Amino acid sequence: MADDTNLFDENNPAPDDQNHSESKVKQVAGMYENWFLDYASYVILERAVPYVEDGLKPVQRRILHSMWEMEDGRYNKVANIIGNTMKYHPHGDASIGDALVQLGQKDLLIDMQGNWGNIYTGDSAAAARYIEARLSKFALDVAFNPKTTIWQASYDGRNREPITMPMKFPLLLAQGVEGIAVGLACKILPHNFNELIDASIASLRGKKTDILPDFPTQGLADFSNYNDGLRGGKVRVRARIKVKDSKTLIVTEIPFGTTTVGLIDSIIAANDKGKIKIRKIEDNTAEFVEVMIHLQPGVSPDKTIDALYAFTDCEISISPNACVIESERPRFVGVNEMLRISAERTKELLKRELEIELKELQESWHFSSLEKIFIKEEMYIDFKKYADRATLYAYLYERFKPFRKKLLRDIVDEDLARLTQIPMIRITRFDSIKADEKMKELDERIGQVKHHLEHLIDYAIEYFKELKKKYGTGRERKTEIRQFDVIEKSQVALSNVKLHVNREEGFIGFGLKKDEFAFECSDLDEIIIFRSDGVMMVTKVAEKTYVGKDIIHLAIFKKGDERTTYHLVYRDGKQGNVMVKRFNVTGVTRDKEYNLTRGAKDSKVHYFSVCPNGEDEIISVLLTKNSGARKLEFDMDLRTVPVKGRDAQGNILTRYPVQKITLKAKSKAAIQKQVVYFDEKSHRLTYEKRGKRLGEFGPEDKILEVTGNGNYRLTGFDLSTYFDDDIVLIEKFDPKAVCTTIYVDGESKQHFVKRFVFEPTEKKTVFITEHDQSRIEGISTSSEALVKISYAKVKGEERKDDTLKAESIIELRNIKAKGNKLSPYKVKSVEVIDPFAKVSEEEIEEEVTGLSPLEQLRQDKTEKKDKGGLPQMELF
Repeated sequence: MADDTNLFDENNPAPDDQNHSESKVKQVAGMYENWFLDYASYVILERAVPYVEDGLKPVQRRILHSMWEMEDGRYNKVANIIGNTMKYHPHGDASIGDALVQLGQKDLLIDMQGNWGNIYTGDSAAAARYIEARLSKFALDVAFNPKTTIWQASYDGRNREPITMPMKFPLLLAQGVEGIAVGLACKILPHNFNELIDASIASLRGKKTDILPDFPTQGLADFSNYNDGLRGGKVRVRARIKVKDSKTLIVTEIPFGTTTVGLIDSIIAANDKGKIKIRKIEDNTAEFVEVMIHLQPGVSPDKTIDALYAFTDCEISISPNACVIESERPRFVGVNEMLRISAERTKELLKRELEIELKELQESWHFSSLEKIFIKEEMYIDFKKYADRATLYAYLYERFKPFRKKLLRDIVDEDLARLTQIPMIRITRFDSIKADEKMKELDERIGQVKHHLEHLIDYAIEYFKELKKKYGTGRERKTEIRQFDVIEKSQVALSNVKLHVNREEGFIGFGLKKDEFAFECSDLDEIIIFRSDGVMMVTKVAEKTYVGKDIIHLAIFKKGDERTTYHLVYRDGKQGNVMVKRFNVTGVTRDKEYNLTRGAKDSKVHYFSVCPNGEDEIISVLLTKNSGARKLEFDMDLRTVPVKGRDAQGNILTRYPVQKITLKAKSKAAIQKQVVYFDEKSHRLTYEKRGKRLGEFGPEDKILEVTGNGNYRLTGFDLSTYFDDDIVLIEKFDPKAVCTTIYVDGESKQHFVKRFVFEPTEKKTVFITEHDQSRIEGISTSSEALVKISYAKVKGEERKDDTLKAESIIELRNIKAKGNKLSPYKVKSVEVIDPFAKVSEEEIEEEVTGLSPLEQLRQDKTEKKDKGGLPQMELF
């Protein structure tokens, strides 16, 4: 170039362009801001978030509209549906195909034919050219009505599409939805079809509603923190796991949002990490979920179930975030408010339909009246006298003047045009009687529609009831509502590391393989450490951790353990008193050092012991020879030292220097009975005062569990024990108790009664007829059990109900006996009544002893005080 001037040099602008340079410059920041807002708004409104009016995203709405256009009652190839939908949706066939498959898998609006994938395994649908679809009858009933639809032009202006569908059902809540937009997310969980209808009816009646999700994958769910589906809420969902036998677990239902493939992967990962121990796993899922988990020998099935919930996708948390588009803006709204909006919109749509129907009926009545008058008055005879339309219409207007008061509205030219086009053959065959019957029928229908408009809420309620009657069968709740206990991972984790300790140097960890082996533990456990200087600390298991020199004791720390008692004798400082203390450690701050002594320098531990069950000890104390004490050796019964907190300084044992302290005697662990409750909400045992009280349990006591299909077993009272879902009896096992059972034999459909004593067994054992349809109708282990029988009406004859003593019906027999027929008459219902069911154990005890529990406690204290001193210690 001849001219070397830099075109981009601000110091050398072109002379002609200098005055206009500022006007041509555009700020990129401003353009980005506008473009980004436009893009974000488009994604939110047109792609990711559903509209509250019909619960659909635009692509779903366009698919349904396209299918309605193609509707002829037959199935259409999905490929054809996708192609037709592209007239309305500008984002390609892939997005349409995926959205169509998702709609179909929800099994509500679309009837499917072919391989549409599997929501349990995550298998994808077959290619669009191989599968077919059509609108379901439900969709045709609730989603389409051109007369009440508001239309808009499609993206290219060639077609018209609905702005929103006239949806007369809370579809958004029934299907659920998930979408991610720019700076905004939406997650609404699916709810039960029948429950939504019932709640819609309640909302129309002005009642408060409380709906909870229901998942197509079934499972168990805890909705305690659902928060009405709003942001900040949380739903815990679990797989349903059953114990087939001591070596096999079966997963029959999976959490929403997971697949059997992902579930199995998470189980294998947990096994590889040592959290659980399984031998192999099989996936037999097809129409129903069946994942077989084979355990290694000696592994507890109950504890493995807890570990599966703690470490795998057998339990997941779902965070809902209810967001919808309302009036062209995103709005965060709770699911019960969504239901109210849907119910009100349904009512308004029904009102518009009734108003349109009323107008059409009135128009039909109006023209029928005109037609009848026109023919009866023979107005058509003089038509040939009028050469043009204006004079003919003037003639007809004049002839209709006497009848105007009988009509619903004024006559217009369109009415006259229709009259003049009536064929002569229809006029000659006009039947006045039939015309009157038609008018009467129209009057009745108009009156009915007006009645519905005047009682619109009742009409809307009947509409919802009809929907439930027509489509509600087979749509019962699938997800069981439970309250879950919090599973501490450290308590259910299997021992997967070996802990080693270097006591002199003060290190612990699973990486110190050359040092002293301590014990096996989980990498989630916490370790409690005691040192010779009287310092205690708790730390998490790691590869190598410094905890301080001269370790005298270490163990797995159990948080909240009030049973374990520690005995400590220490010297306070270099020349201080020798102190003794007993204490529990229930809660600590991790990695914080706690001084168990008074804190003086050079304090030293003389004696330390751990009593896991609160055992009592007698120690022998040997003083130094030059201590100056008259008695150099004496015994100390530690029962005289009260158990306090870890910060207590303790009692003075001696003021003289100690040479040695040894254990002289230790008591057996006191057998303490544990009160056990069964929480019906969580289906688990608990030691808290919650649910059904099963009684006080000692080491040898068992729990009797009986299920509706006639199985029973005995279990311990460990809190990790799992129970079947259809429990009909759970109580403390009494080996002498006589059980009265009434059951329906699945083969004969007859009621049978039997009395027997349960045989001790921990295996599931059937004690009624082995038939799929055999079910227990009533059961009791009360010695005074009563049987109440209600008889069915046969040929108009009624029998009075009977209430009989069980022992008068049948004698005691073997548990394997079939029993006797309950009655020769047809039984309508039966109930086994325990007359003592409402009497508490405290009331029974008071009746036996004559004292209330409080009075009994006072008496026991008085007797103990009168005896004086400590009871004799039972030693090992």
